[in-house]
Amino acid sequence: MQTLAIAIASFVLYLVAYHTYGKWLGKRIFKLSRDNMSPSREIDDGKDYVPTSRSVVFGHHFTSIAGTGPIVGPALAVIWGWLPALIWVLVGSIFIGAVHDFGSLVVSMRNRGQTVGDLAGRLITPRVRLAFLFILFMALTIVLAIFGLVIAAVFKMYPESIAPCMLQIPLAIGIGLLVHKRGGNILIPSLVVLALMYLSVWFGDTGWLHDFNQSLKGWSMIQWVVVLLGYALVASVLPVWSLLQPRDYINSLQLLSALVLIVAGLVVAGLMGGAPIDPALSAERPPLEIAAPAIEADHLGKQLPLIFPFLFVTVACGAVSGFHCLVSSGTSSKQLRCETDARMIGYGSMLAEGFLAVIVILACVAGLGLGITGENGTILTGTDAFNARYASWAGLNGLGPKVGAFVDGAANFLKAIGISGDFARTLMGVFVASFAATTLDTACRLQRYVVQEIGRTADEGFPVLKPLKPLTNPYLATLFAVATAALLAAVPMAGAEWSWANAGKGGLILWPLFGATNQLLGGVAFLIILFWLRRRRLPLWFAAVPALFMLVLPAYAMLYQIFVAALGSDQSWLDQKNYLLVGVGLATIALEIWVLVEAALLWPKVQGLKETPLPPFRHQFNETEVTPRD
Repeated sequence: MQTLAIAIASFVLYLVAYHTYGKWLGKRIFKLSRDNMSPSREIDDGKDYVPTSRSVVFGHHFTSIAGTGPIVGPALAVIWGWLPALIWVLVGSIFIGAVHDFGSLVVSMRNRGQTVGDLAGRLITPRVRLAFLFILFMALTIVLAIFGLVIAAVFKMYPESIAPCMLQIPLAIGIGLLVHKRGGNILIPSLVVLALMYLSVWFGDTGWLHDFNQSLKGWSMIQWVVVLLGYALVASVLPVWSLLQPRDYINSLQLLSALVLIVAGLVVAGLMGGAPIDPALSAERPPLEIAAPAIEADHLGKQLPLIFPFLFVTVACGAVSGFHCLVSSGTSSKQLRCETDARMIGYGSMLAEGFLAVIVILACVAGLGLGITGENGTILTGTDAFNARYASWAGLNGLGPKVGAFVDGAANFLKAIGISGDFARTLMGVFVASFAATTLDTACRLQRYVVQEIGRTADEGFPVLKPLKPLTNPYLATLFAVATAALLAAVPMAGAEWSWANAGKGGLILWPLFGATNQLLGGVAFLIILFWLRRRRLPLWFAAVPALFMLVLPAYAMLYQIFVAALGSDQSWLDQKNYLLVGVGLATIALEIWVLVEAALLWPKVQGLKETPLPPFRHQFNETEVTPRD
């Protein structure tokens, strides 16, 4: 019952937070109003700026920010104990993550849908904008290089998920064309497609589809990475209504319905117990109990890094993630039809992701205890099952153990309501791969914006970057984004020879930086929000404390890893002679210091002094002049 009580209490807490703190932010701080012209209606170019209903934008936003972050991070963090991970997810998502996402979305909407990079230049200084753009470029390059690897790894672990994931693409394009040409509500056709997607999971590994899945299972990592980056390239230059919106929307229906099934299984397991371990021998249902310690005492035996700061870097997306400010300002702010929808999208989506992280935690610490197959084929339950998966920090290195812990734990919840084990595992494999894919194509579109903004800096006081000016072209910018990610992915890991077998894993070289860099993005986004608030003499405290936390913590984590001890090792990155990692890490710290110095010098001068307004916008179709909003 403890597991069920935690799930219910978390859900209620998120509902209360949305209708109290979230409402207060929207009404009293950001003063959302239906009367304000949204960027999507002001510009409406039919490609990036498209007025869209909030349910569709919610689907896009939620699936884009979630990715595998709220799965992998919490699944790893419970090794410190389930209580610290749970507290950080709940407190972080309500008071830091949701505020960060909501604030980034509103500030972008009030500035004609500008990205956080452009906002940094206008609200702070152009030099801060340049520094921030380089941080963004590095972080998104890692995301693009690694998420292709993530999807490829899931496909290799669960090949039965390949066909269902691929079928989502033509189904989404069909929905996008149908709704765009004929208009009407997207819900009904999307529900039909949702049913087809579940059928594809059911029949997706039978007959010739089984042979198809097995043939692709043998692909090398570099083959998958190239194909997936090629898909991301095409998806990111197509109009958002043609693929991005419909795919994210039907994916959100699939993912939310799968989450409902997991919660239903958790409720049944909590009240009646899990599925019988061996129905042929006994119909007894094992009780649902937390098999992990609340706080892990054996830090030395399990070779755990310091819980502070590394817990707060490991659990990113489930609590707070700097990547979310890119989605809020890069795509979602350009699609919202009405400004008052921003609370549901910015604040509500983060709470939904937080609840997903809670379910992941419970699947790993309680769902696993309902029974897993050990290395010798025996069935392990309770603490034996948990300890088999969480014997040490080193044992959780790699994607497989972390994703596998969630998939097996969640599948046990589904089995409690009568779903077969094979179907449950396939569904969870599709669940993880779909989340990663939606993040991949959104990240590619965001990287295109970043590259274009870097190209524009040549005309904005940085002539040294003039050779990059051609990258203002959206197609060249997208090609550059994909090419740099592919080059990083093609590099073999340190010490490994280049071969087709080793290629594709290059993103892992810089992946240890991503947690700290990602949180640093969140800190800089909070700085932008703070400057916007200060220029309007609005309250600052609700953003100032999270900003301080998100600026100090990732810098501490990165410096500790560089000079003291690397995760999973007794050596620092410097001792391991991992000079690429050390160089990029130190460059990131230098960029942060640059941003903080610029911000500190300007801070006393901006109170009540609004930034220079954007020039009047002339609509490309009717040349109507639109006056900038506040």
